[in-house]
Amino acid sequence: MKSPKLFVAILLALIIASCGNNPGTEKKPFSLQIKNTQKTYKPSDNLSVLIKNKEGMKIDSVVYSLRNKKVAVSEKNSSQTIPLQNEKLGKDQLKATVYADGEQYNTKAQFTLLASEKPTVYTYKILETYPHDVNAFTQGLEFEGDTLYESTGKRGQSTLRKTNYKTGEVLQQVELDDQYFAEGLTILNNKVYQLTWQANKGFIYDENTLERTGSFVYNKSKEGWGLCHSDTKVYKSDGTEKVWILNPETMAEIDHIELYTHTSRIPKVNELEWVDSKIYANVWEQSSIAIVNPENGAVEGVINLNGLQEKVTQHPDLNVLNGIAYKGEKDILYITGKYWDKLFKIQIIKK
Repeated sequence: MKSPKLFVAILLALIIASCGNNPGTEKKPFSLQIKNTQKTYKPSDNLSVLIKNKEGMKIDSVVYSLRNKKVAVSEKNSSQTIPLQNEKLGKDQLKATVYADGEQYNTKAQFTLLASEKPTVYTYKILETYPHDVNAFTQGLEFEGDTLYESTGKRGQSTLRKTNYKTGEVLQQVELDDQYFAEGLTILNNKVYQLTWQANKGFIYDENTLERTGSFVYNKSKEGWGLCHSDTKVYKSDGTEKVWILNPETMAEIDHIELYTHTSRIPKVNELEWVDSKIYANVWEQSSIAIVNPENGAVEGVINLNGLQEKVTQHPDLNVLNGIAYKGEKDILYITGKYWDKLFKIQIIKK
């Protein structure tokens, strides 16, 4: 039998050898340095960057990229200035690929990009009030002509419906299986797209018959919250600060923006509506709508809807504002909420 001291020595040697071969402990010869380091940046700022060479290796070139897009190339290791003017807002990583001594090395640095301007604040004026189904847990709202399409939630209660917005009458309705919790909807190319919350699945319906014709799945966006669309893109919220950009033909996620003001991010982005080339985004549990630049995520305006919920019938199940519809009328929105018995036609007014 081997002696205990010899056994311990062998064990220690194996541990040391194992640690030495662990890729996680390998030293990296380069690091990316942002020389004009700040807590946050604005699109008018530039990043001044340089590779810190820890081991004095000969650097042949450096390629810098943002969101898989090449933004600068440095011969050897010259300082680079990278403009942020056309970049999307939010937390991001500048990546550098360093070519040195015939090898390739990767390094990165994080930064946060905020909106340039303080958002404009708007208030509202109620123009008309219509009846709304008090039993509807409203999740999505969108006009197609004069018909108001609505998605309602809760497992065992989720529906897709067409309604007469002036009377509140449900003209046509389909029910989802009990396992699904319906969320936002949008209508594009004679198809209705409806999200579900946590099932990682959305449904596609014929706009006229409401017959289900297909489905789609999510990828990096783990949940379904709100939907809207432009002429060429579909936008999807997932309950975070992110709004995902989807291919309208396949509903696959191709990119995303993050919603930020001049000071901070906007979390819990919920119901969406496309209005005059902007995304109008309801913030969950807040009586407000953010007006968002779809190119970079900048919150350019905020509509304060405080007091609107107090104008519906108060009851124990009453829940938050969560329905935005646009009918093409300038500065006019149609607003309701979960278990609200009223739909409001409001005019948006600059405060």
